Amino acid sequence: MSRTLTALAVLVQALGDGEHAISLVAERTDDTFVRGQADLSVGTAPLRLAVLDEDDFAARRALLVFALEGSTVRHAVLVATTAAEPNPRACGWIVRNGWLHPMDTAQLQDAVIPCPHVSAVLRKVYRSPVLPQIPDTNEEAP
Repeated sequence: MSRTLTALAVLVQALGDGEHAISLVAERTDDTFVRGQADLSVGTAPLRLAVLDEDDFAARRALLVFALEGSTVRHAVLVATTAAEPNPRACGWIVRNGWLHPMDTAQLQDAVIPCPHVSAVLRKVYRSPVLPQIPDTNEEAP
């Protein structure tokens, strides 16, 4: 849980001010998929973090705990979409080795492009920032 809270803090800081939708998709080890989204609003002057639905955010946080821990989740991808004009913009990370690593922009573009004949907003993708992995002093050492 501590690593997840650190990852979310670094993620929110990297996203910066604005309205963000955090989507997480995970393939579990039993070959099922779990997905969901949480919406949040971030401001730095003054510092604030507001979530639209506490239950959605708690569910995404719990799923990220399992994804980063890795024993019950095989693959996971987190995509952040930021409200922007004229089109929203998106960046994403793949969970690997217990942390969030930037997705390749071509992979991300394939992931966020709307399906044919589906009414959806086109998102502009950008290079995902590297999220520094801060050592977790609360977890037990090997």
